[in-house]
Amino acid sequence: MHTIKPATLKPGVTPDALPAAGAAGGESHEALAVIRGTALIIWDPKTPGKKLDAIDTDQITPAADCVSESLETLDERWKAGAFRHLMPDFRARVHRGETFVIAGDRFAIGSSREMSPAGLKGIAEEVGLEMVIVCGNNMGDIFRRNSFNLGLQVVQSPEAVADARDGDRFAFDPDSRRLTNETQGKTYEPVPLTPKEDEIRRSGGIFAIGRREFAKATATRPVIEWPDADTARGLTTTEQIVWAHRVDKDAAVKPGATLRVYADLLPASDGTAPFAIHTFNQITGGNTIFPRQAAIANDHFVFTGREDDDRQTGIGREFAKLQGMERPYYATPGDGIFHFYFPEQGLVAPGQFIPGADSHSRAYGAYGAVGMGVGSTTLGFGWSTGYIFFTLAKARRVVFTGKLQPWVTGKDIVLELLRRWGAKQSQGMSVELVDQGLQLPIAYRNTIANMMAEAEALNGIFAPDDITYAWYRAKGIADLPYPPIRPGADAVYEIDETLELPGVVPMIAKPFSPGNAFAAEEVAGEKLTFDKALIGSCTNGSYDDLLSAALVIDAARKQGIKKVSREFVVFPGSGGVARQIEKPDPRLGGESIAGVFRAVGGQIRQSWCGPCFGQGPDALKKGQRAITSFNRNWQNRMGLGGEGYLASPVVVAASALIGYMAPPSALGLKWDADRFGV
Repeated sequence: MHTIKPATLKPGVTPDALPAAGAAGGESHEALAVIRGTALIIWDPKTPGKKLDAIDTDQITPAADCVSESLETLDERWKAGAFRHLMPDFRARVHRGETFVIAGDRFAIGSSREMSPAGLKGIAEEVGLEMVIVCGNNMGDIFRRNSFNLGLQVVQSPEAVADARDGDRFAFDPDSRRLTNETQGKTYEPVPLTPKEDEIRRSGGIFAIGRREFAKATATRPVIEWPDADTARGLTTTEQIVWAHRVDKDAAVKPGATLRVYADLLPASDGTAPFAIHTFNQITGGNTIFPRQAAIANDHFVFTGREDDDRQTGIGREFAKLQGMERPYYATPGDGIFHFYFPEQGLVAPGQFIPGADSHSRAYGAYGAVGMGVGSTTLGFGWSTGYIFFTLAKARRVVFTGKLQPWVTGKDIVLELLRRWGAKQSQGMSVELVDQGLQLPIAYRNTIANMMAEAEALNGIFAPDDITYAWYRAKGIADLPYPPIRPGADAVYEIDETLELPGVVPMIAKPFSPGNAFAAEEVAGEKLTFDKALIGSCTNGSYDDLLSAALVIDAARKQGIKKVSREFVVFPGSGGVARQIEKPDPRLGGESIAGVFRAVGGQIRQSWCGPCFGQGPDALKKGQRAITSFNRNWQNRMGLGGEGYLASPVVVAASALIGYMAPPSALGLKWDADRFGV
């Protein structure tokens, strides 16, 4: 079982040889120069006079541009691709002085790709300018933290956004963070930062902070201390885990506080690893310690057949070789998507604190861990020190009550939740997810916790319970590192809500938002056709997910349906799942899941993330439409000009057979829990 460990020096390195600790801390009092520039407003093309809301990081930096071919040219592609499709002349406009980028609410939501703030900052710097991002409410939390780390100035001011007009001249005082529209003669006080966030910003970013803290962090052995019963009574599950993992044991654990928190695991993908490696080298010198709690999975750019992608994965490959990282901490192409692979390998356990350089690291909440998405620089800082800076969000509780209805899965539950939350989504809160009836298997919980990324939550967590521990026993994992934890009876929730499961039906989310969800039976009436049906991804690629789809297909075959009517492709969540679905399953009459899929014309691919974010041969082409079990269907997400619809594996399987988007009931299948339930 994986456990948290202290720093390990490289052979021949002594503590005295580490970089000096430097300043003890605190803010720099050197006056910073005022930044001036012209507004670059991102208008909503559908609503004249309105700034565009919900710009996701896929639009800021398209997936094809999230490539680093060497550590020396990290940001070249990121700069070239910034707003490539949303605003093709973005780079030219910045170069001529339009350096105050102004957008609506929920700017930079979604992916943890640090290529976005780094590329934006680099575009201004290449002509000697400095950029300021100004948005309204609820900036994407990962982008926000990444910006502090990199020294990119970000400002949340709904009033400034509402007033801004094309051509307005702005000034920003980095010392006070006061924003002024000089054209209109208006001054704005933005949403404040926590003291630690402001310290990181003023200190020049995460590299400087890391160098300052590296020596002491290396000499300090991590201590995890769980709260006593009285203290735990007032804390949520997330707060208890953060409390136990505090570096500074006297630090208050309350919403809005920025703490140093020890990490149990710090996982990256081949896409996010290069910048994390660069950060680690910048802080540690690259040859003083082994990276702490590090893990890398090759799951994003590995089967594209592109030389530049191979050069990117080669950066992580060489780093792993240099640092002696082997399986399961270094997963080779095909081993799996890391949100499935690392739990399978026993690297994820209840009670852990796991910041991952992928937004869907929130999936670890299914296992009773705090999983959250962070940028590559935060990850590299953690590899260097063993901890990260973490700002605790307000808590929100969702209690799932009542009995699951026929054909309803975790995907339907989370799509219904996103639909109800609407444009505000979770408002960046930490979400306590409560399975009151103990009826949601780990596969369902994984989907719900994973898609707290689309809900714009800090994290989502199911406190470990009988279902959790049964999953570990089935894996042969009995020696878990931490004691059982439950949310405290007196824990405070900013929002406390109930989702009654009897009211949840199979769902389909239409473009271009996971929250744009409708009852699958209602959508079936539209007879929406498609080009591809795709099952898998880190959201729905488990054995149970694939079994549920195979059970639908098997039942349909018995009714005379022999072939899928559209291209049908399956992406197992890990290499382990891929091997397991080739074995006979008694629920399929001794046939394998893979055999059932192939019998109706389905194809089994390698385990990777590519088609989910528009990479590789299965990415959508312009004008194509797909129904998928993936997690995001934003514009251009699954391929430039393509349209993605989201649904559960059983709905995708039924749709593949019938030829239009529909639930299994459209095939005439009658629900039988013993036959179809997982």
